[in-house]
Amino acid sequence: MMRLPWFQYRAPQSVAEAARILAGEGDAMLIAGGTDLLPNMKRRQMAPKMLVSLSSIDALKRNGSVYGAGLTLTQVVNSNAPKALRQAAHQVATVHLRNMGTLGGNLCLDTRCNYYNQNYEWRKAIDFCLKKDGDVCWVATASKRCVAASSTDCAPALLALGARVHLVSSSGEREIGLEELYNNDGMDYLKRRPDEILTEVLIPPSLASTYWKLRRRGAFDFPVLGVAAAASPQGVRIALGAVASRPFLVHKANDFLEGKELTDEVIDEAAKLVASRAKPMDNADLDLYWRKDVAVELARYALRELRGDDMRETRLRIARQLV
Repeated sequence: MMRLPWFQYRAPQSVAEAARILAGEGDAMLIAGGTDLLPNMKRRQMAPKMLVSLSSIDALKRNGSVYGAGLTLTQVVNSNAPKALRQAAHQVATVHLRNMGTLGGNLCLDTRCNYYNQNYEWRKAIDFCLKKDGDVCWVATASKRCVAASSTDCAPALLALGARVHLVSSSGEREIGLEELYNNDGMDYLKRRPDEILTEVLIPPSLASTYWKLRRRGAFDFPVLGVAAAASPQGVRIALGAVASRPFLVHKANDFLEGKELTDEVIDEAAKLVASRAKPMDNADLDLYWRKDVAVELARYALRELRGDDMRETRLRIARQLV
């Protein structure tokens, strides 16, 4: 049985109180649903001396054009959020985990890798990796950068929607585009400072949006590819997840789509541009070359759905193939 290490626990009642605690503690981490953090602590990938709970802060549970980071994924699914975000939240893990996991937690999800997401004894036996306790990336041994993959479902959807996030600390507040929250580094994957709290997500109006996810099983699994697309008065935006250490907008495809009608020919060309930016590594489930090829198909499906095509049968067919 894997046990949690010892830690202190604080349950502030406001964002300001939580920020003060973070500022005063050198080794504290935030916890909301804990569906990612607690397993990592059991595997000794993280061992904070204090956990600062956000679950009692009502201000983090707002719903509307601004979505509180403390909303559970189930609440997001049942909200009036844009379709892509509801689809992404609905495909995270299982019902039980969605009832616990939060929107903010999913955006700040730890990166994943076959060599990292193992128990302590397994990692010790092969020698530790670059992300935790070692000095070699076992996926790309010549790399000086960790290539663990981003596994958030909600981030690609929100990137396509043009979302912004609000960050609060004891020294001030700031609002940034969601794309600015991430680094393409499996270890240093967030630009959120340790003393900052992600409090809310701001989503501008959109005309249509969708999210497509590839995983081995039709439920529970992390994504090995996520494709999101959204149409707004500013144009069409496509974002990718799980093919790098950060979710990202596919700017080349988005620039190509600017001002164009979504004809079959335009969709095919844009899908190829999306796939050219998908560079999965051999550190997750399924064959990486096949996953790159599938990026073309999922991008094509997403754009067809954005156009208004009925893609329900295609979704059902994919779901039946996942075992």
